Amino acid sequence: MENPTFEESLQELEKIVMELEQGDVPLESALDAFKRGMELSKHCQDTLTKAEKTLTKMMSEANEEVTFEGNEEA
Repeated sequence: MENPTFEESLQELEKIVMELEQGDVPLESALDAFKRGMELSKHCQDTLTKAEKTLTKMMSEANEEVTFEGNEEA
């Protein structure tokens, strides 16, 4: 897959996690899967970061105050 969507990357990452959790993957395959999982995780995080920046910019252009500080519990 050249440029997978966020959803495709997340789906592949979930599949890798399930396979590794089963524990019956040969060591070399597990290492390859882990490496691929890390790449997918980075791709997903980058996509989310770009989306957040886009939303912040769009909100700012609309003169609305928005704070993205993560999850705050009361």
